[in-house]
Amino acid sequence: MGHPVPLLMDRELKEEGEFRYLEAGDGPVLILLHGLFGALSNFKPLFDHFTTKYRVVVPMLPLYTLPMLNTNVEQLARFLDRFIQHKGYGEVNLIGNSLGGHVALVYCSRDPGLVRSLTLTGSSGLYENAFGGGFPRREDKEFIRKKVAVTFHDPKHATDELVDECYATINDKSKLIRILSLAKSAIRHNMASEIPKMTMPVLLIWGRQDIITPPHVAEEFHSLFPQSELHWIDACGHAPMMEHPGQFNAILETWLAKTLA
Repeated sequence: MGHPVPLLMDRELKEEGEFRYLEAGDGPVLILLHGLFGALSNFKPLFDHFTTKYRVVVPMLPLYTLPMLNTNVEQLARFLDRFIQHKGYGEVNLIGNSLGGHVALVYCSRDPGLVRSLTLTGSSGLYENAFGGGFPRREDKEFIRKKVAVTFHDPKHATDELVDECYATINDKSKLIRILSLAKSAIRHNMASEIPKMTMPVLLIWGRQDIITPPHVAEEFHSLFPQSELHWIDACGHAPMMEHPGQFNAILETWLAKTLA
């Protein structure tokens, strides 16, 4: 969950101007967008699996480096637009978890022409129950451990490493201010009126036990998109690609093969 470590262990982060990203493989472009505490490592099983048939790209969103007044979902979507232009990709397939899904939605509402398909998992944009008033006890590591554990159905995924990263992030004043600013902007920036205009094929993969963006959120997304498929993963919380990577990859692989055929 934090930034910027651990990366995808064996992969090198490319740096070009304002952009830092991972890229591997060949074929249609898949862009993976991480959430608020999303390290690139969250996507390791997905990245490794899909680079055999696709060009898989994971840009690091500038969550902690935007000017304070520009720390919002809209600016992250503009950053994504600059990145896609910088890389000169033709069509892209966006895959977003949590806040990353929200960034993808805002991008789709601005530049739908470049988006071949959209996959959302535990996405904000309609509703989320992330912080409930912030981090009143951010110096208390057990409190942080409970906050991290809420992300998952099985608390074993709230590893010491994730808890330590999250703890370090929110005890850094400038990072904490930006996290809370992004969380507030995500709640304010409701996409319900935009989504019916998005005509690209959409895949929704949701954890049945997601507490942060509960199942009713997936149902609402499904009803608002003109063209969407909804798949559930059982015994699963807010980060299906971490908690059940095998199932997640199988659903995504089948859908992409059919959709991009």
